[in-house]
Amino acid sequence: MTSAAHPSQHAPELRAAARHIGRRRFLTVTGAAAALAFAVNLPTAGAAAAAELDPARITDDPFTLGVASGDPLPGSVLLWTRLAPAPYQPDGGLPAERVTVRWELAHDENFRRIVRRGTATAHPEFHHTVHVEVPHLAPDRVFHYRFRVGAWVSPAGRTRTAPAAHSRTSGLTLAAVSCQAYADGYYTPYAHLAQDDVDVVFHLGDYLYEYAIDSVGNHRNYTDRTLPDVFDRETVTLEDYRLRYALYKSDPDLMAAHAAHPFVVTWDDHETENNYAGDTPENTVPPEEFLLRRASAYRAYWENQPLRRPQLPDGHDMRLYRRLHWGGLAQFDVLDTRQYRSDQAYGDGAQLPGPDIDDPSRTMTGATQERWLIDGWRTSRALWNVVPQQVTFSQRKLDLNPVAKLSMDAWDGYRASRRRVLDGAKAAGVDNLMVLTGDVHVGYAFDVKDDFDDPASRTLGTEIVATSIASGRNGSEKPANWNTYMTANPHLRFYDGRRGYVTVSLGRDLARADFKAVPYVTTPGAPISTAASFVTEVGDQGLKPA
Repeated sequence: MTSAAHPSQHAPELRAAARHIGRRRFLTVTGAAAALAFAVNLPTAGAAAAAELDPARITDDPFTLGVASGDPLPGSVLLWTRLAPAPYQPDGGLPAERVTVRWELAHDENFRRIVRRGTATAHPEFHHTVHVEVPHLAPDRVFHYRFRVGAWVSPAGRTRTAPAAHSRTSGLTLAAVSCQAYADGYYTPYAHLAQDDVDVVFHLGDYLYEYAIDSVGNHRNYTDRTLPDVFDRETVTLEDYRLRYALYKSDPDLMAAHAAHPFVVTWDDHETENNYAGDTPENTVPPEEFLLRRASAYRAYWENQPLRRPQLPDGHDMRLYRRLHWGGLAQFDVLDTRQYRSDQAYGDGAQLPGPDIDDPSRTMTGATQERWLIDGWRTSRALWNVVPQQVTFSQRKLDLNPVAKLSMDAWDGYRASRRRVLDGAKAAGVDNLMVLTGDVHVGYAFDVKDDFDDPASRTLGTEIVATSIASGRNGSEKPANWNTYMTANPHLRFYDGRRGYVTVSLGRDLARADFKAVPYVTTPGAPISTAASFVTEVGDQGLKPA
């Protein structure tokens, strides 16, 4: 995006760190890591120099943020927790000392049949978060897990391994979620998702938002609690981002969903800053200052998500795109469309299309990730090739004019990039392509066309867009632009503006998408219903009402 002419809102310590490091040195990975350490007064990440805390000194429950698991592999699970007796304090209520955490993995929810047990260290450098990779497990199995510190026992979580590589797996049910602005409402969809029968949850971005949250939680309008002032400011420093994750993760419905299902996560913009593009911030600040903010955001993201060691950030860089498999049934190519993209064209937002969006030098994914995606399709043996990513992939005309406006932040603003991806899918012979998307706070179902301006052109796949968990507040079944969008985009099969999530069942013959919606989130307790269901058949792409 073209940077807006707003004054810098970045904290003084960021500016001081940027000046201390200097731009030339900062714009290297080593310089970024040094700047981050300087800014937050951290020793080397994961260093064992800190003294060890006697667990008997932990007198309050340290498991206030629950447990989580993620990125299931055929022989391994990843378990997460964070020790935070006082989660709304910058130190989490613990001294800067390392803590030994015990973990258990069992076949049964009563933990009578223990499969593995061990210990892990919660380092203060990682804000007392714990990432445990448990190897040598049987594929396609459900497990239960928990953590212990001293006399304290965490809530139990449920996770699973993926099926064995290339096995003839009959089915998989996933959920796709996105956009959970805490200030916009309650996480009621997560309460329902926690009870839903799904194998894995894909979080498609905007896990948190950087904007200030007032003492009553904005549109949550709390009457039974008062949030501390530490949340009533925009997140810019590592401490800010860490505290914001603590607030979000203290939500009981989010904790329940994490405990019930393994998550596969990817970010969008708000985990760092609205609509940033690569190293270009939304507002006019020096690049070294923004990259320091990005480094802080990426570090806090890794700390607070169930991610494996390869995703550990290095300064302001983090390799988040990655590939997962579900036997021979599905290959998941999880994208990062934020860290490597070119700056948005024409000042961002809704704009008339121009030559820049067809400029082959502009990219949504960066050249390396694009090659990785297409090369992965060439070698894929999966029946379904699924691409979990962030922003709307299909063409979405925003009005009925002869030349309609398009979103410059979505793939419409990077048409050459989209063309290369679609051509790559065709060249690789991908027959059953599905894109999973978040970002727009509505549910969409698209047919992915070879030529979006020709309704008769070949359908190359489908796109399922998950609405938000809370962002946008209650929403409505048919937003004011419903007729416009449905008329302007004949490949758009469904549009609903309420909050919720989507489940997708992948089978050997077809895939079924069920759009789940709640009528409100600004007060708790809303019921959930299925707004619509669609199927797409193996070898015959295109959405049909179920």
